[in-house]
Amino acid sequence: MKLFDPTSEHKLLRDTVRQFVQLEVEPQALEFDRAERFNVELFRKLGALGLLGITAPEQCGGSGMDALAAVIAHEELSASDPGFCLAYLAHAMLCVNNLSVNGSDAQKKEYLPKLCTGEWIGAMGLSEPDVGTDVLGMKTNAERRGDGFVINGRKLWITNGTIDEGKTSCDVLWLYARTGVDAKGRPQISTFLLRRGDKGFSVGQKIRDKAGMRASNTAELCFDDCYVPAERLVGNPGESMHHMMRNLEIERVTLAAMSLGIARRSLEVMVRYAQERKAFGKTLNAFGQIQRYIGDSYAEFQACRAYVYHTAMNMKLESSGNRLDSDGVKLAATPMAKTIADRAIQVLGGFGYVGEYVVERLWRDAKLLEIGGGTLEAHQKNICSDLSKLGTNFF
Repeated sequence: MKLFDPTSEHKLLRDTVRQFVQLEVEPQALEFDRAERFNVELFRKLGALGLLGITAPEQCGGSGMDALAAVIAHEELSASDPGFCLAYLAHAMLCVNNLSVNGSDAQKKEYLPKLCTGEWIGAMGLSEPDVGTDVLGMKTNAERRGDGFVINGRKLWITNGTIDEGKTSCDVLWLYARTGVDAKGRPQISTFLLRRGDKGFSVGQKIRDKAGMRASNTAELCFDDCYVPAERLVGNPGESMHHMMRNLEIERVTLAAMSLGIARRSLEVMVRYAQERKAFGKTLNAFGQIQRYIGDSYAEFQACRAYVYHTAMNMKLESSGNRLDSDGVKLAATPMAKTIADRAIQVLGGFGYVGEYVVERLWRDAKLLEIGGGTLEAHQKNICSDLSKLGTNFF
């Protein structure tokens, strides 16, 4: 359909990623989830497909594609392994796309080529032990000193914060830190590029025993008098809110796309099982309650899918201004995914409750999408605020 694959390039991308998922991602998904390990070797193979820099400029080694392409990649990967896909999102959207849109030409030239191949793995540092949605409340501080900045503080819940068992950090960290207050007394937030090996930059711990998304590594990052040269400042001091607004929109749309992958796979499993399993002499899909689960799930999935793709089709990566619908698609799609995965478990009964049948893992992974990249409550607040400003002009 034109909405989901509007060009031959988009169709080729979907076919390529889907084949890669079947051959490479699916066989390892259960193993790495159980082991709570990030499959670094597999991740680097995404670079050869052009996925790690899917929205980065071609002159810097990227694929130069659009938001719709990013949605396709995230839907297809998460239909098999949402944890692995989350690591991909943290690299390709939170780090690479952020740098592509907000970085200087010199920074792009230095960092993007190796990030796009997968030689370097990237992450983004925003959340802190005591600060999540309240960005202006962050405590990580960068103080101007000589020709650079000295950073102190901690970040928590950082996907790709470590790429192994907590011994080493990501190769590149897109970091937000306070650099003072502005003329109105509000915290001034600035953006920095950190590298593995920077003195004072370390992994505090790898966070273990997560409910879901276990195939991606989550870590605490620590900064103890970490010196960063001035050329690693992105833009000017105090510009981070602009960086965040530009990138939060594509982050939320691709998180919604991950929900589509989870829901689609759950629906496929549910439909197939209901066709094959018999009870009281009939296949399960002959019973009204099962028909309700399947019918409602299909309709809800297709409605959310259309909303996500329509929003992505109208999104410009280099600017902000579409917060209403980037919040809207995540608010609609993430509970949908969890609900459909839950129904799939119910249809499969005991089989749905064990890892071999996939939906148990998808159900656990789906919950994180209601929290990460903005909570459901934050989306509700933002939508209400935006609609209040627009009045009746949002249709």
